Order: sequence, then structure tokens, then C-alpha cells
Amino acid sequence: MSRFASTVDFYERFRAPYPAAFFEKIASALGITPETSLIDLGTGPGLIALGFAPYAGPVTAVDPEPAMLALARQASARAARPITLIEGTAESLPADAGAFDVVTIGRALHWMDPGPTKVVLSRLVAPGGAIAICASSTARDGRNKWRDAYDALRVRWGQAKPDRSHIDLPAFFAGTRFAVSEKIVVLTEQTIPAEDLVQRILSFSSTSPAILGDRIEAALDEGREVLAPFSENGMITETVESTATIIR
Repeated sequence: MSRFASTVDFYERFRAPYPAAFFEKIASALGITPETSLIDLGTGPGLIALGFAPYAGPVTAVDPEPAMLALARQASARAARPITLIEGTAESLPADAGAFDVVTIGRALHWMDPGPTKVVLSRLVAPGGAIAICASSTARDGRNKWRDAYDALRVRWGQAKPDRSHIDLPAFFAGTRFAVSEKIVVLTEQTIPAEDLVQRILSFSSTSPAILGDRIEAALDEGREVLAPFSENGMITETVESTATIIR
């Protein structure tokens, strides 16, 4: 079983969303038009690929997990936005995969092997094209009073720290033809059932159902206890920070 196989039922439903305003702003910044070709690496259930699909031309999405691609296929059909789906890793894309005007990578770069990934990116990005490293998560600016307790819970029950996905992008791209151009931040607020945040625990690879095993219910029960002081009538407010670091 791959690292994310057991998270499939929870990832699309409970992870912090990428709002419509995010895709509109990034599409404008990158000059995405119906003539723009786009490929999303590590697409998961296709959240980024489908978010940009209304603005772009042909969209391709790549992921090694078949169950994630099945979700992306279903979401594509619901949205009536056809995308090309490829099962595999970014590093294994063949030399004839083509070149794209925009390459997007969401919450996936930290799982990729840096050396081969940089070689592939040098082929995938068309002349004048750009890479957008995207993320969407609970903001760390102090507005989410429950975040520290929630993250501590994930550390106690999981196998990795919640911030393990942080990558020094200038260092990552050092020695390549790419350089960080800008970082775009979009803040949004949502009020959701506290139970959604509890179930979100199971969407992370470090606290996936496969990792927790017979400890699932105990971890979820503790999550409910941790969030109870911050919820009102079973609801909790979350400020979401969605970012795109543009590499040119």
C-alpha cells in the first residue's frame, strides 16, 4: 500500500481547500489563457488541475496513486472539465511527455526526489513558462487559536511533524535555470463543522488510517476533546492561507 492509499476517502473532503479566488488570482498573475498548456504533478484528487481548468487550455494531471486518480476522474466528470490523467511519478515521466506553459505542484514537492525532479522540470517547462508551487493550509498568523493544540495532537499520534513539507525553494532550484520570482498569498475564512477538522487528521500521511490502525477511534476522540473549547454549536472558524510560489 502506498503512503496515501488509505487517506483517499478523507483527502478531498477534509483538507483545507483552495478557494476560487486563489485560482483566479494565480491565473491572472501567470497570464493563463485557453491557449495555455498546464500539467499538475502529484495531483492527488485533482484539486489544482481542476481549479485551473476553467482558465487554461489542455490540462494534464500526474499521480502515482490509482485511487487518487479515480477521484480526480470522477471530479473531472462532475465538473465537465476533461483532463488527461497519467498514473506515475513526476520523476518517471518520459522524455516525450512534452513541454508545458505552466507546471503546478501542490502538497507534493517534498515527496519528490530532488535530482530527478529538477531534470524532469527542465524538460517540462516550455521556454517562457513557469512553475507554481502551491499550498493551502490552516494559517499560522494567530487567527486560528486552535492550531497549536491540533498540530501537537498530530505529532503525538503520527510519524512526522506537521511542517515537514516546508522546502527552501531558492536552495532547491539552485544550479538550475529556474529562480523564485514571487510568492502570492490568498487568505480566506470558512466556518465548518469541528468534526470535519477531526476527520482531517486521517487525510495526512503521518496519521493515515494505515498508520493509526486500531488507534483511529482513540485519536479521533482526542481530536474532539482538543477542538471542543474552540468550537461553538459544533462549528469552528478556520482562516485558510493559500499560496503559490512562482518559479520562472
